[in-house]
Amino acid sequence: MTNTMKAARWYAAKDIRVESTEIPEPKSGQVKIAVHFAGICGSDLHEYVHGPQLIPVDQPYPLNGHQGTTTLGHEFSGVIDAIGEGVHHLKVGDRVVVEPIFKNFDSPFIANGAYNLSEPLGFVGLSSNGGFAPYVVVEDYMVHKIPDSMSFEKGALVEPAAVAVYAVLQSGLKIGETVLVSGAGPIGLLCVQAAIAAGATTVIVTDIADKRLEKAKAIGATHIINAKEEGIPQKIKSITELGVDVFLDCAGVQASYTTGIDSLKNGGTAVLVALFGKPVNTNALDQVLREITIKGIIAYRNIFPQVIALIDSGRMPVEKLVTRKISLDNIVSEGFEALVNDPTEVKILIDIQKN
Repeated sequence: MTNTMKAARWYAAKDIRVESTEIPEPKSGQVKIAVHFAGICGSDLHEYVHGPQLIPVDQPYPLNGHQGTTTLGHEFSGVIDAIGEGVHHLKVGDRVVVEPIFKNFDSPFIANGAYNLSEPLGFVGLSSNGGFAPYVVVEDYMVHKIPDSMSFEKGALVEPAAVAVYAVLQSGLKIGETVLVSGAGPIGLLCVQAAIAAGATTVIVTDIADKRLEKAKAIGATHIINAKEEGIPQKIKSITELGVDVFLDCAGVQASYTTGIDSLKNGGTAVLVALFGKPVNTNALDQVLREITIKGIIAYRNIFPQVIALIDSGRMPVEKLVTRKISLDNIVSEGFEALVNDPTEVKILIDIQKN
């Protein structure tokens, strides 16, 4: 019995290698999962193009000592292969997904339930080795069972879907309201699905790629606008009269931010979902005079069971976002490079069991 496996390991920007590494074994309070499907996330892409961002390179991640070369992957599903000491609510053979946020149990944010705000912020596949490998070890509190009716492909989309559902919940969107989503990448498109599931009547999507806008339309956006067009706030006000109730920024650039704020109705709410690469300028007086709420969110909290149920019930048909399935061996050329160069690609899944 061999104790090595293939894994997609990040060494530096533009340097991800599929190579042999040790199969991990669970310690006390940990769970070993045989991974079935894993998705490539925007944050994985950031690490590939201009990392390190969240990968601890200069000093170890304080909660586990992880540093340097890292097996990526934090959106994944699989089956429990082994459990460490003291794990009683899970068993070998359970079909599961992973909520990859590390919890610092010394943090006051854990006690009040806001564990996504505890520091130091860390994720499986960035602050520890992740799911781009046949086996991964995670903390037992991260593991959620999925129903037998849910495919592993859908399971691999629970994590990004949780970001979108959390964004919509944090926006306070009510049934019958109007929404603008800027950016029709995977998170933007999942936000479209979550907004529709929450009862939004008008969902407007902007992006600079027509192919992505077509995808938004196909999954239920009521209006699509190319972000390169002039006068977008005026167009949005002609659709919604006063402006949108909610703006979800999934693009994270100055242009999307300014356009979105200008498209909100007075008293509206903006939720910043994207990981903004640079600071943006904002008009604070305008925010005061129009009573606009601008809210940042990080990841999600206390929401995975609801997201699993939403996907399993068909209310969020996340499988429509999968544009291709690839093998682990081809993750750089057919995964990372494809996502960097081809705007028609949305969500690429790695079929880990396939050789």
